[in-house]
Formats: sequence, C-alpha cells, structure tokens
Amino acid sequence: MRIPFDSLCLAAVVAELRPFVGGRLQRIVQPGPLDVALQFYSGAHGEAALLLSAETLWCRAHLITKRPSNTSEPGVFLSALRARIGGATLVGIEQPNFDRILSLDFESHRLIAELMGKHANLILVEAGGRIVQSVKVVGPSKSRRPVAAGRVYEPPFPVAPSLLEADDGVGLSPFLETWLEAGGTLQEVRSGRFAPVWAQGHGAYPLSVARLGLTEVRRDSYSLALENHLAEAIPAHEAEQLKRSLISGLERVHLAREVALSDLRQALETAGRAPRNQRFGELILAYGYASPGGSLLEAFDYDGTPVSIRVDPALTPPENADLYFHKAKKALARQGYVREQLERLTSEAAEVIALLEEVRLATRLDALRALRDRANQRKWLHSQTTSHKTEVSPFEGHKIREVLGPGGFTVLYGETATANDYLTLRVAKPDDWWLHVLGATGAHVVIRTHKQPHKVTPAVFEFAASLAKQNSAAKHSGYVEVVVTQKRYVRKPRGSAPGTVVYTHERTLRIGG
Repeated sequence: MRIPFDSLCLAAVVAELRPFVGGRLQRIVQPGPLDVALQFYSGAHGEAALLLSAETLWCRAHLITKRPSNTSEPGVFLSALRARIGGATLVGIEQPNFDRILSLDFESHRLIAELMGKHANLILVEAGGRIVQSVKVVGPSKSRRPVAAGRVYEPPFPVAPSLLEADDGVGLSPFLETWLEAGGTLQEVRSGRFAPVWAQGHGAYPLSVARLGLTEVRRDSYSLALENHLAEAIPAHEAEQLKRSLISGLERVHLAREVALSDLRQALETAGRAPRNQRFGELILAYGYASPGGSLLEAFDYDGTPVSIRVDPALTPPENADLYFHKAKKALARQGYVREQLERLTSEAAEVIALLEEVRLATRLDALRALRDRANQRKWLHSQTTSHKTEVSPFEGHKIREVLGPGGFTVLYGETATANDYLTLRVAKPDDWWLHVLGATGAHVVIRTHKQPHKVTPAVFEFAASLAKQNSAAKHSGYVEVVVTQKRYVRKPRGSAPGTVVYTHERTLRIGG
C-alpha cells in the first residue's frame, strides 16, 4: 500500500512551519528543475529549510534536515524568487480549503505551491494578483487555466468551504477515506494533533496507520518521517527506472549483435564456397562451347561426378567463367575479415549477455549507475547529450543556425535580417517560442516545441535568451531584457524592412553578461 502526500500531510507541514511566520527568508536554492528550497530564520526558533517540489511523482512540501544546493546555474524562476522575495519576511501561511495547496505570504508577494500530481506547480504572484513567474509554464492549449508570467493567477478550484467541514468528509483523499473506514475518525483529523509515523516501504503519515495493517515507526515530525521514506523511495524508484532502461537498451544491443552474427555466418558460408566457384569457372571454360545453349551447363567434376552449373546464356563461356572466378576471389579476400569480425562480435555478444545478467540482479542505484557507465564506455547505449556546437542547416541557403539546447530541445536563430524573416515567417510554427532582445537589433531565436510549448523548461528559455543576447547589438551589455512570446503572436508589417516584426502577448527575461 502506497501512502500518498495528501491534504492531511500538507496540514501537518503547515503546522510545523507556522512557528516561522514572522521569520526572514535567508536563502533560496533550486536543487532540482522543479524543486525549490527556502531557508527561514526566526529569532525564537532558529533556522528551518522548506522544500517545495512540483515533480509529478514526488510533488510535496516538507521541512528538510540537510542543506541543499543548486544543481546548475540559476534559472528564470529562481532568479525571480531571489529578486522578489529574497530577504523578505514570511507574514502568513495558508492551506486554502484544506486542499493540496500551500500559500506562503511575504511582504508584497505570494508563493503558491499547487501539489497535485501531474498538475503540480510553483507560482510566484505579486500583490496585484498577476503571476511573476512559475516553475512550469502552462499554455492555453494545455489547460483552461493557463499559468504564465503576466497572467492573473486563478486558483485551480472554485472557492468553497473546507472539506473538513463536511460531516461525511466528502472530498477527502482516497487514502484518508480508507483510513476512516478502518476505524479512524474525522475528529482525529480535525484536531490538528498529529502523531507522525514512517511505514517503511509504504510512506509517511501524520497519524498512525497501524489500523491498516502497516508496521510503523514513530517520528518527532511528519517532515522527518517523510524524509526517512523518501531517502529510500526516490533512489529505489530511480534504480527501477534505470534498470528498465538498461535492460531495454542492452537487449536492443544484443539483438543487433545477433543479427550481425547471422549475416557474418552467412558470409562465412559464402566464403567457404570459394573453391567450388573456382572449379565451376574452370569447368565452364572446359565444357562451355560443347554445351547446348541454356541457363544450365551439364558437366563432370574432376572426380567424375555430374554437376549442373548455372550460367547466363547471354554471356560467352569466358564471361560466365569470369563471374565465378570473381565470386571466388571476393569470398577468399573477405574470409579473414569475416572470421575476425565473427570472433569479435561473438565475444561482445557474450559480454552483453553477462552485463544484462548483472543488471537484472542489481538492486542498488549506485551499482546500476556503475553498470550504466560500463555500458557507455563500450558505447553500447545511445546517450542523449547536450551539445552547444552550432551547425549550419540548409534552410534554402539562408544563414540559420541550429543548436541542441537543454533537454534535447532544438533552438534556431538567424544570422542576418533576411534569415530572421525566413526563420520567423517560414520555419517557425505557431506553437514555437520566439525570442528577441528588447530594444536592440539582433537575431530572431526560435525554440521548436512540436506543438507542446508547455514542455519547454525554464532552462531552455534561459539558454535561448542567452543566444539572443550573444547574437545582438547588446551582447556586451551587463544585463538585457529578452522578449518571449509564441510565434503565433509575431507578424511582419507590410512593406517593413527585412527582420522587422511586431508582437503581442510577450513577457521578458532578464539575462546577465
């Protein structure tokens, strides 16, 4: 039984964090693409670090005991957090409607964590209600409630009384309903008195789960219980995912080796027929002119055995003989190479099978990573690497560069005004993202989205914005503003100069030197 992070779990975290209302936000880091860690300081209670995660499988909020660090250079979301709420005072904390929504109120901004599975998001909202930035950008094509910078924030659900106010507890999580059916009461849930437990292999919960038949261990706080669980669960999940990927990849490699070995065995068999082809060529020269026309030459081999030799009646006997001599010579020439390749691939196929067996037996993440490294050293796996190398693409002769950005996204930019026109008006699709340095001449930059603009991460936007800056007249400036909008909102005024466009629905990214 898997214990989820439900609204009761979030209520326990809110209770743990509430003493830090009035404290100062000292430090903000982004340990993962969809994670944010906030470190608070209160004179009365000391320090506390809160982790917010919008990962689909692990969306959650809880206090953490280990101090995290950034995994990469700050992205646009982290930059916005640091600029707007860094050093601010936490003035309030809410869990609206007892849902999986955490609202952290600062002096002039609100950080909202919507912790709802695949719809999870972290959203920074200014005092007027407009979204400053979000860790996930949700476009209109993906949701009826778009989430993007500049839009007015709308709650995911209509305002309603707290779910706890219903006498029958309608709207509670399936797990909490199961817990109530096993003998729990709404009074325990509503009391706010928590007794956190960790059920190894199942999860953590603010109340005892013994009535569900689970073995549990008491912990001082729900956050600590959840941290204990995730310390095992996340590596175990990553190990399982990596194992599946390795098995799939190595099985493909083994199949490819088996196909190659089959071809080599056939080639070796053909090479073994070289002496026969040599004899057939000699017999054609000996019997050819004495044989009646047709596609078969009836002759006697050197030991007196009758043989039928296929020939081309349109060719002379010497020409037919030369065909057999050529086959024999070619087969003999390749025989050594084929044997060498056959031996090498047979050995390699055995190594792949041995590694596959090790992968199937491995359970620890570090062991599986070591096996993956071994496979990569042998170049058995196709690894997706990020390359910043630019290559000229043949866009009808226009000077357009194509770059592989973070996460495998393709980013294009023009090197001339006419190339910018061609890229924006002919190459870019309506759902692609379009970028340009604000107030300066420079490249049009396009992020190809394949009709999924919501999947473009902050790191990709930052990468593309940096390309726009580097290829503009403002490339030596300390900071520049880069316009971001979808190509559908970009148009070229009639009669305007090459590279000149107008746009709407834009937002801006601030890119440093």
